[in-house]
Amino acid sequence: MSGFENYTREAGQLDREIERKGVILGIDWSDQAQVRALAREALDCKLGANNCEPDDPADRARLELFGLAQLMLTVMKESARADMLTHGGAAWKAFATALWAEHEARHA
Repeated sequence: MSGFENYTREAGQLDREIERKGVILGIDWSDQAQVRALAREALDCKLGANNCEPDDPADRARLELFGLAQLMLTVMKESARADMLTHGGAAWKAFATALWAEHEARHA
């Protein structure tokens, strides 16, 4: 990586997109059970292996949300390498927490 990355700006943009996808999907980010179920679905998602309809806005939003989660984790990892703590807002934190909890539960 070369040059300065604006992790705060990137996190803010990702957080807004995560919130938008949550609105489309009807996600209540304060509902831990709902967010954990979404995290399980994200961890189980394999491209080409699900029955998502590309024209269905909910399916598209769900897949885009899972892609945003990968970007979210990448931004956190890259900023940590630069000795910076980066995170987004409530939706980001709820989803990240659920993803880590699901990951740990699977590898316990």
